[in-house]
Amino acid sequence: MAAHQDRAGRRLVILVPYLWLLVFFLVPFLIVVKISLSQIAISMPPYIPTFSLAEGWAGLVDAFRQFSFDNYLWLTEDDLYIRSYLSSLWIALVSTLIALLVGYPIAYGMARAPSHWRPTLLMLVILPFWTSFLIRVYAWIGILKPEGLLTVILQTVGLLSPDEQVRILNTNTAVYIGIVYSYLPFMVLPLYSALEKMDGSLLEAAEDLGCHPLKAFWVITFPLSIPGVVAGCFLVFIPAVGEFVIPDLLGGSQTLMIGKTLWAEFFSNRDWPVSSAVAVILLLVLIVPIVAFQRAQQRAHEREAG
Repeated sequence: MAAHQDRAGRRLVILVPYLWLLVFFLVPFLIVVKISLSQIAISMPPYIPTFSLAEGWAGLVDAFRQFSFDNYLWLTEDDLYIRSYLSSLWIALVSTLIALLVGYPIAYGMARAPSHWRPTLLMLVILPFWTSFLIRVYAWIGILKPEGLLTVILQTVGLLSPDEQVRILNTNTAVYIGIVYSYLPFMVLPLYSALEKMDGSLLEAAEDLGCHPLKAFWVITFPLSIPGVVAGCFLVFIPAVGEFVIPDLLGGSQTLMIGKTLWAEFFSNRDWPVSSAVAVILLLVLIVPIVAFQRAQQRAHEREAG
């Protein structure tokens, strides 16, 4: 009887997150897929076909017969969408690499700090989350604009003449700065978790055997921190690909990212079917590599266990 209750309890614990994903991810995703297979219309909602569950199975079958993949074909014919996807992937990749280069020393220093300092350092990392994301992005506008704080500081220290100004706002450089700043904690936290758990006696043994500290880092520390590196890269790269606020406010009209293209199709052009197709493709672009990586990791663990 107790064993049966334990099994029922475990199934219930597993069932709750699956129900959460079903209600808040799968169902909305299927709705978006349905809209992406529809046709634009001047109505509310601005697409056809629409169907109601009250029409029963016959109405559902009739609606499915009207579905079309024209919107997905349109994405391949207009190079705007292809350039948006490629530009988003490139900006997200560069931002992730910069966040890794900046975040790894921070996480390493936190993991090597005295234990009584670590909670304070951890709080400082997550402190920006106590402020609105939009306010933090607007703050960078005040820093990076030509007459902003950065220009004033550089003029004050003599690195710029009084007539010169910093021209960073409305460029991809400003987008990189905004993304790295906004998502840096997502890189630092998993790295810190991996480095903090590392056995320090391994480095002591390497030092006793005459291993150079730099070599010990690449041979011992970095390989053991790879799970944190992978987790941090995923946590930064995935939201950065679909980012809209940062490129819209800091990048200006010249920055091309799929989030801005999606917003323009949805709100400016009111083309819900095409914007839904853009969103579906974006989700597949992000999910397929993650699933492939997870399966490769699982096969590697199985080979090691075997």
